[in-house]
Amino acid sequence: MTSELRVLRPAEWDSWFACLERAFGGAASAPESRALWQDLTEHDRSIGLWDGEVCVGTAGAYSFRLTVPGGAAVETAGVTAVSVSGTHRRRGLLRTMMRRQLDDVRSWGEPLAVLTASEPAIYGRFGYGAATRALSVNVDTSRVQLDLPPGTDEVRVRYTDPVAALPACEEVYGRLAAERPGTPVRQPKWEQAAVIDTEKDRAGASPLQCVLAERDGEVLGYATFRVRPDWDRAGPKGTVALRDLAALDAASYAALWRFLFGIDLTSSVEAGSRPVDEPLMHLVSDVRRCEARVQDSLYVRLVEVGAALEARAYRTPVDVVLEVADDFCPWNAGRWHLVADAKGGASCRRAPDRAPDLELSVRELGAAYLGGVSFTSLAAAGRVREVRPGAVEEVSSAFSWHVEPWLPHGF
Repeated sequence: MTSELRVLRPAEWDSWFACLERAFGGAASAPESRALWQDLTEHDRSIGLWDGEVCVGTAGAYSFRLTVPGGAAVETAGVTAVSVSGTHRRRGLLRTMMRRQLDDVRSWGEPLAVLTASEPAIYGRFGYGAATRALSVNVDTSRVQLDLPPGTDEVRVRYTDPVAALPACEEVYGRLAAERPGTPVRQPKWEQAAVIDTEKDRAGASPLQCVLAERDGEVLGYATFRVRPDWDRAGPKGTVALRDLAALDAASYAALWRFLFGIDLTSSVEAGSRPVDEPLMHLVSDVRRCEARVQDSLYVRLVEVGAALEARAYRTPVDVVLEVADDFCPWNAGRWHLVADAKGGASCRRAPDRAPDLELSVRELGAAYLGGVSFTSLAAAGRVREVRPGAVEEVSSAFSWHVEPWLPHGF
């Protein structure tokens, strides 16, 4: 059997998307969701594998700009919709698509590729490293109290229509995106994904609700959520299911959480995909009753090592030669001389004649790229080899950042 790999044609989208849905369990997407994903698909950046008239493999890449340490928004391929039909597994088709895709990303001049993995074991062999983590909490609001910062009472929280509030919410999102590595700068139409509200999305909960946090008429934060009612013999025990929450200052942030904790007929708030340095954990009276859990989130792949390392800022000065192994993208392999100060300037050039200070694979470099994974921990796990004494400490300090990287939404 010979499969044909080609760029997705608009007329083939239904078959292509059906292949993807089947690979992820076969449940059909709601019409509203399907229409949005069709609208967001960039056909010239999407590929399909075809066995005759049947689509048996899919992969796409959104045109993203990703915030990196220092605030730069770097052109990035947001890898998505990767699947291989169950009838065509173990034939090297995924590797074929990954090979084609990374070659394409390089030709587009994008130094980074990122993805979220359905299964963590899949993408390491293609050079993707787990660079961000996500915090999930389930707070027992019947027992947990909030220690609120000054100014919380000055913030007004009001209900509004989620769709009507999009411009105000997007302004808040945009301001915060520039400060948090790992956050995509929202491209046109992506704001619609934040308010998709189908029966499938609700899963027995209420329609999507939205509140704004305001002070002196200025929107300083927002939260979108659903309420999932429940009762037992003792009375109501509903759950507030948070979708998004963002705020520009501590008082507005606390006011939104106070509102969520106080919704009638509920006794818990659950939230997923929050940053691991979530300020809420410093406001609660009992961390143990928050059932905090952390898991992997965004995976980063350096497509062009030199360009990627020059695009970000460094927290402390660094002067190091990295010997990078990259079997899948051999143009990255070899020694790179990275020199950076703490003022934002960085240079990363080939240095074949210089002795290496550190040896690592491109996977580890991707994991550490956004500042959320330290070279110290990678070295302790044997994933980074220190050649020059002190190099691990130097690079760990330089690559670190003052906030944890975070991916606030999937793609």
